[in-house]
Amino acid sequence: MRKASRLFEIIQILRLARKPITAADMAETLEVTVRSIYRDIAALQAMRVPIEGGRGIGYIMRPGFDLPPLMFSIEEMEAIVLSLALLDRTADEELKQAARRVNRKISGAVPAPLRQAMDNKALYAWGSIAQPAGLDLAIVRRAIRDERKLMLGYRDELGRASERTIRPVALIYYSQTANIVAWCELRQAIRNFRSDRVEHCEEADGFFKGEGDGLRELWTSGWTEKAVPA
Repeated sequence: MRKASRLFEIIQILRLARKPITAADMAETLEVTVRSIYRDIAALQAMRVPIEGGRGIGYIMRPGFDLPPLMFSIEEMEAIVLSLALLDRTADEELKQAARRVNRKISGAVPAPLRQAMDNKALYAWGSIAQPAGLDLAIVRRAIRDERKLMLGYRDELGRASERTIRPVALIYYSQTANIVAWCELRQAIRNFRSDRVEHCEEADGFFKGEGDGLRELWTSGWTEKAVPA
């Protein structure tokens, strides 16, 4: 996590806290060292953020410090709550952690009446939770953003193994798994790869800079192309 994001997270944690929060607790939440939290607290105090406390006793935010409110309608807040709950049922661990951070940030920034819409536990996402994917989907999402090729070890529905170099352009999340939509250099066509059939995945040499939009347009040009398996 970048330092700027971490500082914001610390502010959010302290604003929502009802009692002093120790550096160890914050370090565990943010997955950093306790020493990093001490440095971040000192940096925030130097910026005149009203944080009080110390090592061993915990930290708390003095009343009066606030961030600009986010303005949503009740229906918009309910849409956010349900969307985050649905995301928590995927197998993408990095996105699940991001969803929890989003929840904390919004809860800390919106006015009290809207915060109640997030905290009242009235909306739930039900159904099966996706099993852990055969690969870290964060690698795929980064490759899509960076337009970088990936090398997959893949086993199709008949159990046949192959090595594929792909140009990933989209991810489709289902309740059971996720599909990687990509240009397959072996098949020279758009193909779908089920994440639970990927045996290994790593960055390949080479990029496809500037080709992503065109490949997505090719994919969206017809539903029949979307359904073609690997």
